Amino acid sequence: MRLRGLVPRGSDSRTALSPRGSSALTKEAAALGFAGALIIPPFYYKTVEDDGVVRLFERLVVATAEKPIDLYLYNFPALSGVPYSPALVSRLCSEFGSRIAGLKDSSGDLDYAKGIATALPKLRVFPSNEAVLLRARAGEFAGCISASANVNPEYCARAYRAGDEAALATAANIRALVSQTSLIASVKAVLAFRRNDPAFEAMMPPLAPLSDNDKRQLLEDVAPLLGNTA
Repeated sequence: MRLRGLVPRGSDSRTALSPRGSSALTKEAAALGFAGALIIPPFYYKTVEDDGVVRLFERLVVATAEKPIDLYLYNFPALSGVPYSPALVSRLCSEFGSRIAGLKDSSGDLDYAKGIATALPKLRVFPSNEAVLLRARAGEFAGCISASANVNPEYCARAYRAGDEAALATAANIRALVSQTSLIASVKAVLAFRRNDPAFEAMMPPLAPLSDNDKRQLLEDVAPLLGNTA
């Protein structure tokens, strides 16, 4: 079970191993004033059928009926083992209408994301890589939701708001660097470096920080792109 991103009007990620837990967490997010809840499918059993996922969303919709919150599908099959297939996404949108507000795709398959966005134009589709920001600016996607945007936000903003191709290239280069080893540990190491605050490097088990050698190499490589020196 996971609760993260407690920022009012932001989006909250909902992960639980039971319908009751998912419903309780999503209801809590609505009560706290979140704009949306990001829902990964139930993943303990890896052969979940579409009917089972639909039943989960029925509970989430009922649980939040008094204070509706937008529901965003979190497609991350490498983590969950349970994908949101195009047919399932279409069915969820058909059955629950505007309560299904969008989809974050962390599969890395841009053909999948583009197919969903084309088939369901009212659904807000967010790939997980900032390399798509110019395509999002052109209307192909709603934007992106990316962990590495925590360390290159100014370049992402310039790419999306102004169509700055050079800024997009820098953002993509920074993402490539933090993706070479552990993404989360690398992002946190760069955040700590940028903010001059080692507290940002703290990792919750079972995740672990970068080794000293990996951290040193990462900061040496990324610093020139950030206008700093490691």
